[in-house]
Amino acid sequence: MNSLYFLLIVIVAVIIYSVFTFFYQKRIVKTVTEEEFRAGYRKAQLIDVREANEFDGGHILGARNIPMSQMKMRMQEIRSDMPVYLYCQSGMRSSRAAQFLHRKGYKDLTQLQGGFKKWSGKIKAKK
Repeated sequence: MNSLYFLLIVIVAVIIYSVFTFFYQKRIVKTVTEEEFRAGYRKAQLIDVREANEFDGGHILGARNIPMSQMKMRMQEIRSDMPVYLYCQSGMRSSRAAQFLHRKGYKDLTQLQGGFKKWSGKIKAKK
C-alpha cells in the first residue's frame, strides 16, 4: 500500500511539474506559426540551435548555427537588445534554448511552432 501512495505522489508531482513548465514556457517565449515567423525573422537574429550536421543538411536561409550544446559558450554572439528567433528540428531544443537565454536576461524570444520539419520556405543546404 505504501508503494501505491508513493507512485501516486510521483505521478502527481510529474503532472504539476509539467503544467508549471508549460505555463512558464508560454510566458518567456512566443511560439508562432510559420507565417508569423516569416514576417518577423528578417528583423531579428535567426538562430538554428540544431547540431552542425543537421544545419548542414538544410537550414532556413539567413540562419546562424549555434547548437544547443554550445549555447553557454557562444551566447555572447547573440545580442540581447534585438529580437531572437529560434528554431530546431521539432521545437524541443529551441524551447530549452529560450529558457536558457531568458535566464541570462534576453527578453524578446520567439520560436517556430513545429520546428524546421514544418518549414516550407526557402532553405539552404551544403553540397
